[in-house]
Amino acid sequence: MITKSAQKAYRQNVTRRARNAKQKMAFKKLIKEYKKLVIAKDIKKAAEKLPGVYKALDKAAKTNLLKKNTASRLKSRLTKLAKQK
Repeated sequence: MITKSAQKAYRQNVTRRARNAKQKMAFKKLIKEYKKLVIAKDIKKAAEKLPGVYKALDKAAKTNLLKKNTASRLKSRLTKLAKQK
């Protein structure tokens, strides 16, 4: 038998894990879509998608899903990727 506080902590953990996984999949999907556009040399559509990617990464950093510098580094690399192509 586990304590009530342990049961509550478990419920919170399950909820937060699901929320984090959903948010992580969302920004990873955006990044993949952006990279596909850049590789296909569709720079105009990629440029339209970039603010959405930035927003997702900033939100992930804000909610501690990613560290601030990690989000910043990803944003920098994604921008650099478009400029190289």
